[in-house]
Amino acid sequence: QVQLVESGGGLVQPGGSLRLSCAVSGLPMGYYAVGWVRQAPGKERERVSCFSSRDDSTSYADSVKGRFTISRDYAKNTVYLQMNRLKPENTGVYYCAGAYYCGYEYDYWGQGTQVTVSS
Repeated sequence: QVQLVESGGGLVQPGGSLRLSCAVSGLPMGYYAVGWVRQAPGKERERVSCFSSRDDSTSYADSVKGRFTISRDYAKNTVYLQMNRLKPENTGVYYCAGAYYCGYEYDYWGQGTQVTVSS
């Protein structure tokens, strides 16, 4: 059974930081990518960042480059998203998701964690 369990969301002021965690288990063989996708109110889901365990490569949306960092702890089977210098437009539900490769369609999804950036 595939499980992607997010944690770490919350309310933070603009300019602040949060670290999201995604505990990963049960992904089928060949699913190398775990990423983060944001859904803001009234908007479509947006890919934020992705980590590929095939070659430890990472990718980011242009809007978060230089502020967000994705990483993976293989011993803990956890993927992290460190978010710094947060902006109100980063508000939304952040989903952890699994795919064959970064850039491919995500086939497995977590339940999401709310991030609100507001003063």
